[in-house]
Amino acid sequence: MANDINRLIDMLYERIEDAKSPALKPGMSMVDRDEMLDLLDELRAQLPVEIKRAQELLSAREKFVEDAKRDVDRMMRQAELDAKAKISDSEVLYAAKEKARQIVARAEERSRQLYQVANEYAEDVLARTEEAVQAALDEVKQSRLHFRSASAAKAQEQRDKLDGRDAQDLEQDG
Repeated sequence: MANDINRLIDMLYERIEDAKSPALKPGMSMVDRDEMLDLLDELRAQLPVEIKRAQELLSAREKFVEDAKRDVDRMMRQAELDAKAKISDSEVLYAAKEKARQIVARAEERSRQLYQVANEYAEDVLARTEEAVQAALDEVKQSRLHFRSASAAKAQEQRDKLDGRDAQDLEQDG
């Protein structure tokens, strides 16, 4: 999906980059409005898919953390049962409790690490999605400004031509 979004942004960029410039305005570009809007509609359709994917990752991370907690609880119960079954003197009980504590500590540390990795990944996906959307929006705004400017310049050029003809017609009639 991220590739689809990047592909669409690349296509927008290429269309704007390859757009023809009006003769008197080399810094301006004219683009096919319908084509740009179609590409933006396609981009808009892809974004919810990326956001849903990020949300699914967050849900999966939360499920993993819950499963890890359940596993820790199960291991604790099992360790306690094992310790109770083997109690013959205080040394065995102490060893079992220490072993259970170590298992819990390792499981909690592993859970924290996995939680952090999942958070970083989800944050990265959301940040890249946000950047892609912002870049596409900036491109569209820039194209819109260029289009307005080029359109206004063309309209002024037409008015100037018409004003020049009216002045000639008046001179010929007079």
